[in-house]
Amino acid sequence: MPFFSNKFSPKRTTPRKTDASVIIRDLEHGKSLEELGLEVGPIKITLGDQKASFDKGQWIPESGPVSGTHKENQKLRKYVQKLEEENNLLKLKFEILLDMLTQTTAEFHLREKEIEHLKKLKLGTQGKGSNKWTRQTDM
Repeated sequence: MPFFSNKFSPKRTTPRKTDASVIIRDLEHGKSLEELGLEVGPIKITLGDQKASFDKGQWIPESGPVSGTHKENQKLRKYVQKLEEENNLLKLKFEILLDMLTQTTAEFHLREKEIEHLKKLKLGTQGKGSNKWTRQTDM
């Protein structure tokens, strides 16, 4: 027994059978699909009196007592999604209107302060008698 033996070397693989692509090239297009089953239709299952088909990752009941409720649930889900989108739009509009109201209120208070400041300046100048209109009326 050698000291450094190669115990972990992989075994040789057996040669593969003929490739399906070779068969596909030899057959017609329609016949190859038919023979090899490359085109798989919808998957359907029947359990008792209920039938279901697999579509887009979900089992959809086609007949039986569950199929009516499934269709109604789908309609209700679409309606709920529509209402949620409408609700989000209304929330956005409300936020925009609230921002506009806040901005208008802030501008109003700023102008009100400016008016008060101008009134104080006007009253301050009239009290000192420096106004030329008051001098003319006194004469």
